[in-house]
Amino acid sequence: MTGSPTGSPAVPGPALGVPVVLPAMPTPASARLPAPVPIPPAGLAVDRPPVAVLRGVTAGYRDRLVLRGVDLTIAAGERVALLGPNGAGKSTILRVLAGILPARSGEVLLGGDPVARLDRGQVARRLAAVPGGASLPFAARVEEVVGLGRLPWEDPFRGPRDADRAAVTAALDRVGIAALRERDARELSLGERQLVLLALAVAQGAPLLVLDEPTVHLDLHHQVAVMELLADLNARDGTTVLAVLHDLALARHFFPRLVLVDGGRVVADGPPREVLRPARVRAVYGVDPGILDARAEATELAGGAALR
Repeated sequence: MTGSPTGSPAVPGPALGVPVVLPAMPTPASARLPAPVPIPPAGLAVDRPPVAVLRGVTAGYRDRLVLRGVDLTIAAGERVALLGPNGAGKSTILRVLAGILPARSGEVLLGGDPVARLDRGQVARRLAAVPGGASLPFAARVEEVVGLGRLPWEDPFRGPRDADRAAVTAALDRVGIAALRERDARELSLGERQLVLLALAVAQGAPLLVLDEPTVHLDLHHQVAVMELLADLNARDGTTVLAVLHDLALARHFFPRLVLVDGGRVVADGPPREVLRPARVRAVYGVDPGILDARAEATELAGGAALR
């Protein structure tokens, strides 16, 4: 979730709907993500208050209905992946949750309050968004772009405080791009820009982090590294993570709860072994479920390389 450089509150606006410019990224030794941490074995939040709720939600664009009675509850501390074919409604769920797209019917709660009643600053303090693609229309150093994540917390008359600058530095270090802080963000590779947007969201420090295809434009090594970072944010910081993913192998390996969406409806919700049953994968995606095993093996190999 970003804000304007003039100091207005950060908003989730284009973060979930604007095309991004981000390619294959080099792997400089100075810009590596942190070493992975073990993923909590349980992974599912138990008896915790929900940070996001959709009840009977329908939504769409103009005369096209996309979501058809979606029910989804995300508890504090969960790590959840939204899966489904193109056009299933995954990104639309994120837009509705962030208040960008109003629901036509049903109830949408963010932090216990109806999202329609929250102003953009309140939304930005509860939810940080990482787009699957976003353009950078103005010249800005990486450090300045990441600093936009602190706008929801800044005093509009005093500007950034020491705590805000420290949060930006910590986010750059956490994502592993401190060496890029003085670079013009527009000159980075698409994959590097994707990491800058992730650092922006980390600096924002909202309790709920939503990501729309966070591994887009990343090579396999960096896809795994980003997944490990999300697991670390979830396990160490208690950040609730809700991510749209197309890679079923990554989702199965790194997320203890999967939500499968098809035709604007939730068709499965639970642990990976239940959601990704071969018959269901074949019915929803129309492909041989055996390809998951080959992809999972590549993921395991990349994960091992990240540890070295």
